[in-house]
Amino acid sequence: MKEPGREPLRIGVLGAANITGLSLVGPARTTGHRLVAVAARDRARAEAFAEEHDVERVADSYADVLADPEVEVVYNPLANGLHGPWNLAALAAGKHVLTEKPSASNAEEAAEVRETVAKAGTVFMEAFHYLFHPVTRRLHEILESGELGELQRVETTVAIPAPGAADPRWSLPLAGGAVMDLGCYSLHAVRMLAPWAGGAPRLVSARGGERAGAPGVDEWLDAELEFPGGATASARCHMAYGELEMSCRIVGSRGEALAPNFVLPHLDDRLVVRTPDGERTERLGTRSSYTYQLEALAAHIRRDAPLPLDADDALATMTLIDESYRAAGFEPRPRTTLAS
Repeated sequence: MKEPGREPLRIGVLGAANITGLSLVGPARTTGHRLVAVAARDRARAEAFAEEHDVERVADSYADVLADPEVEVVYNPLANGLHGPWNLAALAAGKHVLTEKPSASNAEEAAEVRETVAKAGTVFMEAFHYLFHPVTRRLHEILESGELGELQRVETTVAIPAPGAADPRWSLPLAGGAVMDLGCYSLHAVRMLAPWAGGAPRLVSARGGERAGAPGVDEWLDAELEFPGGATASARCHMAYGELEMSCRIVGSRGEALAPNFVLPHLDDRLVVRTPDGERTERLGTRSSYTYQLEALAAHIRRDAPLPLDADDALATMTLIDESYRAAGFEPRPRTTLAS
C-alpha cells in the first residue's frame, strides 16, 4: 500500500526536447514518478523518446496528451513561443502544469495564463529549478543570517556559447532571444532577493545587441535594477559567449557570497563566502536541481506543501522581461499561434 500523500505523479510530456532527459526523465526515475504519455510533431521521434526513457505510451498529438484522463501533470518544454498557448490549453483541460521558462511570450500572454490558472484551480509552476537547490537556499540563508550585513549589490550573469543558426532560440516568431532563454534566470534571481532589499526591484536601464541575421532577436542584454532599500543589481545574459557562465554574486556591507554556477549547481556546487573573518567554500551537493524541483511540485500537489513559484510570480518575471526589452530598444516577443 502506498503511503498517503506519496502517490506518484502521472506526467504527460509535450514534445521530445533534448532537455527533458535532464529536466524531467532523470528526476522522475529518481523520485518514482510516472511518465504516462508523450507526443511530438513527429510520431517517430515520440516513439524513440518513449522507448529510450520508458514512457508508458505515445500519443498522436499534444492535444491527445491533454485529453488523456490518466495524465494529471503536463510538462511543457516546447520552444518558447509554444509555452503560452499549450500552457493555456493544458490548464483548460484541467491539468497541473510544469512549464519551462519563460511561461509565455510576453506579459500580456502571461496575464492570460494567470487568469486561466485562477479559473482552473490547478497548480501552475514555472521551472526555475535553481531556486530549490541547496546552493540557492543557502545563499538566501546567509543573507538572512546577517553575516553579509545589509544587501548592497547583486550581480547575476547567465551566458552560453552560441547555439546553431537553426536553433529555435534565434527565432523571433518562436519568442527566441538571450533574455528569454538565459536572462530570465538572471532577472528571476534578482527578483527573489526582494525580502532582503525592501521589496521588488525596478528596472533602471538596459542595453543589448541584436543577433546578426536575426532581426529583433537579442544576442545579449545587460539590465540594471534598483531595490527600494537602495541596493542595486545587474542582470546580464549572453547567448553567444566564449564559455558557460552562470554566476550570482551578492555583496553586503560586511562581506560577499558567490555561487559560480547557481543555474546548474550539479556542475559546480560551490558557494564562496568572504567576510572580514576570512574566506570559506561550502559544498552543497551535486544532486540535480531538477530533482529537488520535481520533489517540491509533488509535495505541493500531494500534501499542499508550500511552493514559491506560481502564475503570479511568472507574470512578474515576464513583465520585467518585457520592460528590459523595451529599455534596450527591442520589442517584447510576439505571441505564437497554437500548433500541434
